Amino acid sequence: MTALLFILAVLTAVIGLWPFGPYQASLALARRLHRFPPVPRPDGPGPSTFALCVCAYNERTCIEAKIADMLRLREAAGGDLEILVHVDAADDGTTEILRAHEKDIRLVVAPHRRGKTEGMNRLVDMTDAEIVIFTDANVAVGRDTVAVLRRWFADSTVGCVCADLTYVNADESATATVGSAYWRFNEWSKALETDTGSVLGADGALFAIRRSLHRPVPRGMIDDLHVSLSVLLQGARVVRAADLKAREMHATDAHDEFARKARIACECMHVHFDLWPRLRRLDLWHLYKYVGHRLLRWIGGFFLAASGLLTLAALATVVGPGWTLTLATTLAALFALAVHFRVRLALRLWNVALAFAGCALGVVRALRGERAVTWSLAGSSRRAPLGG
Repeated sequence: MTALLFILAVLTAVIGLWPFGPYQASLALARRLHRFPPVPRPDGPGPSTFALCVCAYNERTCIEAKIADMLRLREAAGGDLEILVHVDAADDGTTEILRAHEKDIRLVVAPHRRGKTEGMNRLVDMTDAEIVIFTDANVAVGRDTVAVLRRWFADSTVGCVCADLTYVNADESATATVGSAYWRFNEWSKALETDTGSVLGADGALFAIRRSLHRPVPRGMIDDLHVSLSVLLQGARVVRAADLKAREMHATDAHDEFARKARIACECMHVHFDLWPRLRRLDLWHLYKYVGHRLLRWIGGFFLAASGLLTLAALATVVGPGWTLTLATTLAALFALAVHFRVRLALRLWNVALAFAGCALGVVRALRGERAVTWSLAGSSRRAPLGG
């Protein structure tokens, strides 16, 4: 009985941690054993018209810098860039700042909060540009963005291009350190996914798609994941471009990051519910990548919790329930004290645990039918004008 419980504990732990090491090892092995088509492989002149879409809520601290950033992109592109901005009923002066630049941008102001997804749907409907670029109001992007995208989209097999995102404030707190480290790992994962076919989902900081492949995103679903997976489901490749650069500040407060993780996981699970009937018809390799990376990332916390309980149950069969409870309580108390006194390793482990817990909470909310339609800004990531 003890051996069986320990085996089950190890298996559930491996499943819960699969997206954080074993998955990447499997892609690296596949890349070594199989020759995948490279990208980009230009087979045409590339697109000529581009549109940049941004949704903003209360972004007073960074919106002026974002406007300047977007105008620099247009200048670098030789004017071949349409700029569209949706304001989601901001009440901090963001709208007034943008209105002063209406000669340079196409501005839509919602009288009531409708959410980023609905705002992006509306902006895409307003443009006929060949390539639609999505970015966030607090993200600084490379001045050569249009030139880079023109080169990648010259490959007709490519339908979506994801950026290389860097968090610029990794040293500010344990939350920023853990989040930034994970994101560097995630960028490596996306590079492996590109080398072995397609990336399984874009990040909203910066990505671009062919306008012809856009499909409206249902309310209460995260737009970047739904849009990019829809591109993949139409037979086009989703790839990461290492030379498409974006910079952003990470949240430095653990509560901000926990709430963000819960909201995103809730929206992502609704994307899963909506697209799963089509996703399960993907080829086996990309279905494995979706389940082994995306899906397990959201639900992995449940497997890790099960692994912990199974470990305690196995230990109880060896030393007895009383000693097991005493040991677990003591370890929990020591960990809580270490977090309270801000021991660096304990703070980092606490933030990792919060990330898993936030995703698990988001999944539970989605299963209960809740939807995260609007978003609240993480104040600790909005203290600098733009991208740090």
